[in-house]
Amino acid sequence: MRLGLRLFLGFILIVGLAAFFVLRVFVDEVKPGVRQAMESSLVDTANTLAVMAAADLKAGRIGEGRFARDLAEAMRRDPGARIWDVPKHGIDLQVTVTDARGIVVFDSRGEELGRDHSRWNDVLRTLRGEYGARSSPEVEGDRTRTVMHVAAPVFDPEQPGRLIGVLTVARPNSSLEPFIEAGQRRMLGQGAWLIGLSALVGVLVTAWLSRRIGRLARYARAVAAGEPAAPPPAWRDEIGDLGQALEEMRRKLEGKAYVEQYVQSLTHEMKSPLAAIRGAAELLQEPLPEPERQRFARSILEQQGRLTETIDKLLALAEVEQHGWLQRREAVDLGALLGEVATAAEPRLAGAGLELQLELPPQPLRAEGDGFLLRQALANLVDNALAFAPRGSTVQLSLGAEAGGAVIRVLDRGPGVPGYALERVFERFYSLARPDGRPRSSGLGLPFVREVARLHGGRAWLGNRDGGGAEAGIALPLA
Repeated sequence: MRLGLRLFLGFILIVGLAAFFVLRVFVDEVKPGVRQAMESSLVDTANTLAVMAAADLKAGRIGEGRFARDLAEAMRRDPGARIWDVPKHGIDLQVTVTDARGIVVFDSRGEELGRDHSRWNDVLRTLRGEYGARSSPEVEGDRTRTVMHVAAPVFDPEQPGRLIGVLTVARPNSSLEPFIEAGQRRMLGQGAWLIGLSALVGVLVTAWLSRRIGRLARYARAVAAGEPAAPPPAWRDEIGDLGQALEEMRRKLEGKAYVEQYVQSLTHEMKSPLAAIRGAAELLQEPLPEPERQRFARSILEQQGRLTETIDKLLALAEVEQHGWLQRREAVDLGALLGEVATAAEPRLAGAGLELQLELPPQPLRAEGDGFLLRQALANLVDNALAFAPRGSTVQLSLGAEAGGAVIRVLDRGPGVPGYALERVFERFYSLARPDGRPRSSGLGLPFVREVARLHGGRAWLGNRDGGGAEAGIALPLA
């Protein structure tokens, strides 16, 4: 299982469990919370009505007095209220009054008159001077539908503290169910939104982490495969620190191997010209005829030029190889670039008695990369072609679109590449003898071309063409 999926599932599991337990607590607390609020309001109502009923109860007219008439009028009212989108069109209260012995002397519904309530907790505890309340089945034996009863003492209005009865206010708990269900629905709805938003946050965070970790993984794979790859951005967190540590490790490892390899190659390549310079210098210390002296002096200058060329090209190759990725990227018009290379080669063409034929497509082709490096790479290919092309021949420089990319070819009619050298022409310091007997090149031009092509996501090649001659080229992805 991928890390991103694990992170997402772990996040959802944690949020889901937390939301489940929190919602469960809230939902479980809704019903008792609403009932506690109702009990509190019934306490207020019972005590208020107890004061109002005291005069009629003492006078013995509790069933026919003003209290009974006002309460009956209130019971007939339609509140026309809407609470939490739940309509309310009636009064759900039942009011009973008992005397000091617990016998019911008034009932707003007329159902309990004359009955003995002295054993019920609401009346019994109130007669004892305590807070009285109870919850009883609405129908005998059915515990699913209950009625809450809250009692308040009725005191003699002329003798405060003298208990003359108990007033009980009752309300069915079923009247609260719409409000309880509405509250639970709201909480569940909000919980669903919470889980949904948490899942969205989890997806975004997981995608963000996976993208950054994936970028590090791609960078590490590219480095391991020797492909060009820009270092990860310097994020200011642990992932950024890891990316910078990987880049620093790559630099140190590659730098050490790079220096060792180049020191060995350069040492080997410098032995021959240095030996020639030393031999010529030793001979010049002896008396020599003028022609011989001039020949040895020219040999020293030629070897010095060869060393200088080798060092310059080696530095150019080292610069592109050391970075491992392009430092600059821009849209490069390849047709214009080939035109610049052809113009720069005109003096050498005239000196060698050669002609350059430039072939460009009707539509401009652009690649994304470093125009300076591409120009140097193409100049190297053209220089190679000019060095091997026979005098009076034509060198072709063409640009075309093939397989969704741009292809640049340099064609000549020289001796071509021997079969034994085809696999080695891109090795550092490997070069072939020139047809005119001139000294070999440094053997660093083609490795430079291949490295530039690689940095641009393309490839370079050198082979033989039909009819004789060589074909060198670079294939680049289009911008």
